[in-house]
This record gives sequence, C-alpha cells and structure tokens, in this order.
Amino acid sequence: MTRPQPMTGAQPTTGAQTARKKRANGVESRQRILDATVEIAGERGYEGTSIAAVSAKCGLPASSIYWHFKDKDDLIAAVIERSFESWLQAVELPGADAGTPLERATLMAVGVAKSLVDAPDFLRLGLMLALERRPTEPRGRTVFLQVRDIASRRITDVVRELFPDLDDASVAVLTTYAVAGADGLFIQREVHGDAIDLLAMFELHARLVHDAAVRLTGTE
Repeated sequence: MTRPQPMTGAQPTTGAQTARKKRANGVESRQRILDATVEIAGERGYEGTSIAAVSAKCGLPASSIYWHFKDKDDLIAAVIERSFESWLQAVELPGADAGTPLERATLMAVGVAKSLVDAPDFLRLGLMLALERRPTEPRGRTVFLQVRDIASRRITDVVRELFPDLDDASVAVLTTYAVAGADGLFIQREVHGDAIDLLAMFELHARLVHDAAVRLTGTE
C-alpha cells in the first residue's frame, strides 16, 4: 500500500475561518470609513461631507460604503454613536471612597474633559447639526439629541447622588447649567484650540456647579 504523504504548505481554509476573516475585514472597513468621515466632516462640515469624499479619503469604493451605510445621514449618525459610546464609557462618578462630593465631582469633570479631547466627534458634529434647521431633519441630528438626553440623565443621576437633599427643580437647574457650561467650554476649545486647557476649565466648572449645589441646599 502507498502511504499517504504528509501535508505541506498552507492548510485549507474552512468555512468558519472564511466567515471570521470576512467579519474581521468588514469591521476594519467600517472603522476606516468612520475615521475618514470624521476627518472630512471636521474639515468641511455636514454639507461638505459626501460619500465620494469619504471614499477618496479611506481608499474604499463607494459601493463598500453603501454596503455598511444607507446614505450620508446614516454615516454621520454612526460617527456620532461611536464617539458617544467611547465618551460614555469614560464618564463615571468615582465612588464615595474617592473623597468629598467636591473631590468626586472634580475627578469626574476631569474624566469628561479627557474623553472629549480623545473622542470629541459626537459633540462636535452633533452641535453642528443641532444648530441647523432643515425642512427634513437629518438622522444624525436625531441621534445626537437622543444621546444628549442620555448624557443629561447621567448628569442628573450624579447630581442626585452627590446632593440627595436637593429637590427636583434644583436638580433640573443644576443639570441644565452643568451641560450648558460643558458645551460652552468645548466650543471655546474648538475655536481657540490648545490655548484652552480643557481639563483645567472643567475642573473649575465642577467647583462652580458644586458651589451652586451647596447654595441651593442651604448648607453654606
């Protein structure tokens, strides 16, 4: 009998391996498309962002972009969602063992500032869309308003935890003030760049919010 010869070279690819490779390639392509969209939108704004421009930037054909995303609005919405998820993971109130309410609020504020430096796209693009008025509202604007509501609820929960004696009206006022102040500081940095120390500004903002909370509770 003739003995079977040992196999040499590459092993045959199984169906499962092929599927995993396709999924990996799909994820990589999607990230390339989103990264390119961030760059284009940052340079040209919503109106200047097009599938053709994104295709040229990421090096993938338009057909690949349309395979992942229905249209430009869907693409912009995905950029906002991805950036928001990264930001939200970084925004956590330190536990009670981290110190006083002021110390905890300050640590969280610095974390928020760092996350906005690292993942600013959802706020940058979202504010751009939120300030525009169109006959047909872009999906990206809708998504931004939704994630903004999630962020506001997160801040509300933090205020309630740090200042349990505040009534609902005071909590609502502090939440509005905290979010509006954060927006303003972010825009200031967008305008003036690294001349604005966002971490230091957010630390100051946390102290001002804390002082306002103390006054509202009447425990000064």
